[in-house]
Amino acid sequence: MTPPQTQDWINTWLTRTDWKEATLSQPTKESAADIEIPTKIRVRPVQLKKGGLHAQFESMVGKQVFHENVVWSDVTGKISDWMKVFRQALITYHGGGSVHVTISPKGKVSLHLKDVTAFSDDGQTEQNAVIIPSHNREKKYLLQEGTPIPFLIELGVMRADGTVTAAMYHKFRQLNRYLEFVQDVLPELTNHLGDQEPIRIVDFGCGKSYLTFALYHYMKIQLGLNIEIIGLDLRKDVIQTATALAEKLGWSALHFQIGDIGKFEFQGNVNMVVSLHACDTATDAAIAKAARWRSNVIFAVPCCQHEVARQLEHLDLQPLLSHGLFRERFASLWTDGLRALALEAIGYNTQMVEFIETEHTPKNILIRAVMPKKAPTNYKERMAIAKSKVHEMLKAYHVKQQLITYFDEMNWMKDVEQR
Repeated sequence: MTPPQTQDWINTWLTRTDWKEATLSQPTKESAADIEIPTKIRVRPVQLKKGGLHAQFESMVGKQVFHENVVWSDVTGKISDWMKVFRQALITYHGGGSVHVTISPKGKVSLHLKDVTAFSDDGQTEQNAVIIPSHNREKKYLLQEGTPIPFLIELGVMRADGTVTAAMYHKFRQLNRYLEFVQDVLPELTNHLGDQEPIRIVDFGCGKSYLTFALYHYMKIQLGLNIEIIGLDLRKDVIQTATALAEKLGWSALHFQIGDIGKFEFQGNVNMVVSLHACDTATDAAIAKAARWRSNVIFAVPCCQHEVARQLEHLDLQPLLSHGLFRERFASLWTDGLRALALEAIGYNTQMVEFIETEHTPKNILIRAVMPKKAPTNYKERMAIAKSKVHEMLKAYHVKQQLITYFDEMNWMKDVEQR
């Protein structure tokens, strides 16, 4: 939870529209040890042609710089989140003044003002600043900060009093972002089930299982849904650790297994398949497995795309593809676009959405695929068009892609068994 003093200065000096730039710096010691935490963030108001007033967050992570435009009403909440990580902030104003904020290790806030005036009693400044409504200042999370959550405490994300540790705040935000996506697809998950049938979820490549535990907590503990979750990973140590924690929490419907995606089999319906940051063609194996099971929902956040990057050839794009960095990034977008089309060719509705902010990782595209309960009247035509576009892409770029190989082996599910 943001210390009251910190929230006070944010509410006083950033809920006005005359500031020019805010620079957040000096990460805490525990935050500085995390290579994913930015060393500095610059924030400046920008007026977008479409979308109105925003703020651009420029984050320095190692030698990389990432940008994100945030809608104005969310800016103070986002800065408040980041000030759990940083110990200094410098705000400059168009009139030439500035506010320098320092926060001691014990949370004491010190302000150094230069040629600026705070809000007067009527809520205005000499520079006629605009106050943003208070209900926009704090972002509401599905996992609430300030309320002790046992699995987050055990994983080191929260302290016993419910406050989020500074070094893990990016993980806390990631978990909440993930659960927002899950919340969106709950109707699709529950509409396919009978009264007594559990929602079955398989998490491929679960790793340390932060997201797996968050999913169980949200669906089982908070919402009271009847669910079963299996987390699968090749690493014995992470499976043993996750199993021990599930047992400690008494979560009897959460299981972990050592295993390979391609060899894993499950008897019964699987309603949702998750594959986050599986490397290269492991994502394709997970999607193909989900398609074979006719899973209602698929969440996939791909990682590297070496398979396609090695093959890509296109005369018109040779100036682009001749550079390794461009080739890698183009291959990632191209592959994910192909995967989305392939899923549409077997009846899924697909969306490509940003999973987490780019200041943490550029590999942040979530492929969200949902199988509608009732097929549209023109579903065969739509599937045929998508399949045709897949083959056009493969031919134009001289590529063979693993997911398409899997789908060919399944005979593209014979129009999904005629729906």
